[in-house]
Amino acid sequence: MAKIDFGGVIEEVVTREEFPLSKAREVLSNEVVAVIGYGVQGPAQALNMKENGVNVIVGQAPEFKADWDKAVRDGFVPGETLFNVEEAAQKGTIIQYLVSDAAQRALWPKIKPHLTTGKALYFSHGFSITYKEQTGVVPPDDIDVILCAPKGSGTSVRRNFLAGAGINSSFSVFRDHTGKALERILALGIAIGSGYLFPTTFEKEVFSDLTGERGVLMGALAGIMDAQYKVLRDNGHSPSEAFNETVEELTQSLIRLVDEKGMDWMYANCSATAQRGALDWRPRFMEATLPVFTELYDRVRSGEECSRVLESTGSSNYKELLDAELAELGNSELWRTGAAVRKLRPENK
Repeated sequence: MAKIDFGGVIEEVVTREEFPLSKAREVLSNEVVAVIGYGVQGPAQALNMKENGVNVIVGQAPEFKADWDKAVRDGFVPGETLFNVEEAAQKGTIIQYLVSDAAQRALWPKIKPHLTTGKALYFSHGFSITYKEQTGVVPPDDIDVILCAPKGSGTSVRRNFLAGAGINSSFSVFRDHTGKALERILALGIAIGSGYLFPTTFEKEVFSDLTGERGVLMGALAGIMDAQYKVLRDNGHSPSEAFNETVEELTQSLIRLVDEKGMDWMYANCSATAQRGALDWRPRFMEATLPVFTELYDRVRSGEECSRVLESTGSSNYKELLDAELAELGNSELWRTGAAVRKLRPENK
């Protein structure tokens, strides 16, 4: 592993230089990787591995026709490289369990009988193992249990792979029965196209992931946008002006500078007025939101957020309720304005 200085803290990471694709192919040469679930992460990881020369099959319930048909369109052949869930699990030596967290609990009785001695069970989220008391996902003792969690959506994992880049991923070995668990997971991490791999635990992965999704990555970001847009609109600003100052400038300009050079560089290269205001107001927002993030992390660690996920997604009318919530978000003035603004971008004309 390479030793990297992250802000004064030395961490060990695995790069493509230390673990090249040729080595990953060698490690996986006698493996059959069964990707269970062709919904969110499944397509990206399956296609990336397939194009990197790994022997990949897909397990997908045929009754979920849209996902089954997508796998066929992507080149997986029914009866050859595309099977129902149980048959794929039986054939695979490494089973990538990439269905949703709720579906992992529901499908577990069908998967567990096929976890025979020496196989590996792979996750991209620590949820089911960390909250095993609630999910019931308890693997047998005579298999490897491993994790590689890309720090991005399946869409980004695939898009970055095709662009020749990669999404950074965390990795973990929960159980090493064969003595090969570490090289197995590093090979898989490289094969799915990771930019670099950094170590974690199943527990730390799920705690950070659930906090991040509910916080800066999605929940907090959307909530802050809602609040600023409302204040601007309540004070007489037009939808276009409020949206551009709240979302468009962030996504089309500033966040790209942060990505390229960092927040400090972006601060140093904006106007003096913006710079002064950002420096003055940053501590105020930190102070205001820190208690919310502390409460959020405590709920994740206690399992309350797990209970919320399993209870809500397990209800018979969840899809109907979810569609209503998403429609409310999409039909808000903020995001209807966003749709209009995107159509005005030169590349969309």
